[in-house]
Amino acid sequence: MRAAVVTAFGEPDVIQTRDVPDPEPAAGEVLVEVDTADIIFVETAIRRGNHGKFFDVEPPYVPGSNLGGRVRAVGPGVPSSWIGKTVVGRGVNFGAHAELARTTTDAVEVPAGLDLQTAVAVYGDGFTALMLEELAPSMTGQDVLVTASAGGMGLLLIQLAHRAGARVIAAARGAEKLALSRAQGADVLIDYSKPSWEKSVLEATNGEGADIVFEGAGGELGAAAFTATKDGGWFSAHGAPSGGFAGIDPAEAARRGITVKGIMDLRADSTTTAVTGADVIARAVAGDLVPVVDKVYDLDHVADAHRALEGRTLRGKAQISVRR
Repeated sequence: MRAAVVTAFGEPDVIQTRDVPDPEPAAGEVLVEVDTADIIFVETAIRRGNHGKFFDVEPPYVPGSNLGGRVRAVGPGVPSSWIGKTVVGRGVNFGAHAELARTTTDAVEVPAGLDLQTAVAVYGDGFTALMLEELAPSMTGQDVLVTASAGGMGLLLIQLAHRAGARVIAAARGAEKLALSRAQGADVLIDYSKPSWEKSVLEATNGEGADIVFEGAGGELGAAAFTATKDGGWFSAHGAPSGGFAGIDPAEAARRGITVKGIMDLRADSTTTAVTGADVIARAVAGDLVPVVDKVYDLDHVADAHRALEGRTLRGKAQISVRR
């Protein structure tokens, strides 16, 4: 089969399209003929070798986490009734950017009312967004700040906060991204490419700061967002496109009474989350989660998708179309 392969840790050029052996599904797994796969920013950091403490992967490997397609074969102990189903799920040890990929029986059959491309686009970011919704206090009537608001997950968080009755403050870079944020339900728009942008958050909240902060930018932007969090508020440092997660001083958070959640609180295998993949798809069918896909790349241009993510040129998400 054809697959995108990360041949070594490094720049996007390390990704090459190669012929590799077909994978074989193990017990509890199914083999999927991949139609569409997702791509998210964290995959660029993994490709660089920057997230070894979170992801146990070494080159050469096939990247890509979330995928959708038709089940071709099943592993030992898996009912043959899976064969022929159109599903969305997570690749086993990545592997989604390939013509064939393994996923587990946690995969979700895509209902007739949802097209496959939308299901794939919402599956990964939607899972994280719903976990954040579950972890956070009630957003009804609250000032909710979303940074990296025009990214795939930022837009979903705007939608969830808007539907919950929050006053949504969107922070992103540039007029186009802010316009997209407004279209998803943001009430206040702040361009964080401008100096001291966090003061605009304070001005928009009568000097108190945001009650709830979904911080998806990381680095200095994330640290600035923390200063614009209300005393006694809630802060999630879950994004790192700026090069690292927002560095929050635990003593300062305790002094101000701010509850801080980090990336480890958003791992389904290490939390008590009740969110399932079926929940994500159900919320997408209901219209609660509407992903925005900016660009679609084919299997020979996965490196270009990585460049677009790192260059912050996307408004919404990118996807990988695997079908030929």
